[in-house]
Amino acid sequence: MSTAELADRFEVVNPATEEVIETVAMAGVAQTDAAIARAKAAFESWRRIAPADRARLLRAFAAAVDADRENLAQLEVANAGHTIGNARWEAGNARDVIEYYAAAPERLFGRQIPVAGGIDVTFQEPLGVVGVIVPWNFPMPIAAWALAPALAAGNTVVLKPAELTPLTALRLAELALAAGLPEGVFQVLPGHGPVVGRRFVTHPDVRKVVFTGSTRVGKEIAAGCAEQVKPVTLELGGKSANIVFADADLAKAAASAPYAVFDNAGQDCCARSRILVQQDVLEEFLALLEPAVLGVKVGDPRLPETEMGPLISAAHHARVSSYLTDDVSVHLQGTAPDGKGFWFPPTVLAPVDERSRVFTEEVFGPVVAVLPFTDEADALRIANATEYGLSGSIWTRDLGRALRVARGVEAGNLSVNSHSSVRYSTPFGGFKQSGLGRELGPDALNAFTETKNVFISTEE
Repeated sequence: MSTAELADRFEVVNPATEEVIETVAMAGVAQTDAAIARAKAAFESWRRIAPADRARLLRAFAAAVDADRENLAQLEVANAGHTIGNARWEAGNARDVIEYYAAAPERLFGRQIPVAGGIDVTFQEPLGVVGVIVPWNFPMPIAAWALAPALAAGNTVVLKPAELTPLTALRLAELALAAGLPEGVFQVLPGHGPVVGRRFVTHPDVRKVVFTGSTRVGKEIAAGCAEQVKPVTLELGGKSANIVFADADLAKAAASAPYAVFDNAGQDCCARSRILVQQDVLEEFLALLEPAVLGVKVGDPRLPETEMGPLISAAHHARVSSYLTDDVSVHLQGTAPDGKGFWFPPTVLAPVDERSRVFTEEVFGPVVAVLPFTDEADALRIANATEYGLSGSIWTRDLGRALRVARGVEAGNLSVNSHSSVRYSTPFGGFKQSGLGRELGPDALNAFTETKNVFISTEE
């Protein structure tokens, strides 16, 4: 579809009911340029706000998000089909991330470097206007992961939410203004990727692009930004491995495995969608896995007891379904509602050929493939036989093995005897084609500043 054929309004659909809940205007190139111009104008004053005052405004923003958490959560349930439990956590995470980076303006330390003949100091200078492109799978927290450190460092932000899920981003912009952030400092601009997102890449006044989404689009963005030597942060696809050794607590590993891949209906770049089980305990593990999978509660995401909601759209449902071809062996399926909504049952595939599409490609749905391995070397071979390297888990009681395998897996975020990938205080990002750069933690600030070196002569 050409950009001329893209609709100027987009119907936002509840994926659990297929009902249109809102119609949102899509920005064109002229509106995008105007937003960038406003952000550029606001940058000159925002960067000069005293660090303590910028910190105070960000704390007020975090407090506004905190006061609106339930409303934000309900918006995400309706817009993205997230369970209410997940959505409340996501709203809290957005608050926590903004609050965490509210401490950064007063801690953007430079260095004093010993030199002859004078004093040499460094400063961490903001970049300017940052264009942020947010995906539909975790719209609220991923928006905060980019906007918070960017604003804390003194940049201004224009954020494009995914066409499918703009509502919480729009609300965050309202809360920022209500908290006292100046006009133009943080703007949300709904629009189509080939229009607004592409303009972020080509516009010379956008000094950095942050993108979370598919590896294919990420490559296009990186190539476009390279023409202007424009920095990018990219968080892209994943095909993470959940490695279970024979000495692990098998009951705990099996009970937790479904939630490592079926959370958010598998629409998670960190999903452990490949379970590698040591051959000696494969049958025992599969037996323990069955009740855990059948016990996943799929249904109305508004209900507190629901553990998995629908897929995001009819088109995405068709894409996930395309992986369950006649040559794929379905070992086990859970249940999902009938009728309206883009429902897909939790699905376990076994045995699986490690060369098959479902084992090598990112399905981005509630589908997990199980494969046996023989020893540590074999586990690492299979785990690393992918173009991706975002996350993963290792289950073992042997600390030495845990460290060896963790160092050997080519991924940016690993957990031992758990599936925890994200903490706002620690760095997050991928190896290989899972992305460039790091978000969250202290590392993220470096992505939104440039180091300036200043030498002051003390010689007469």
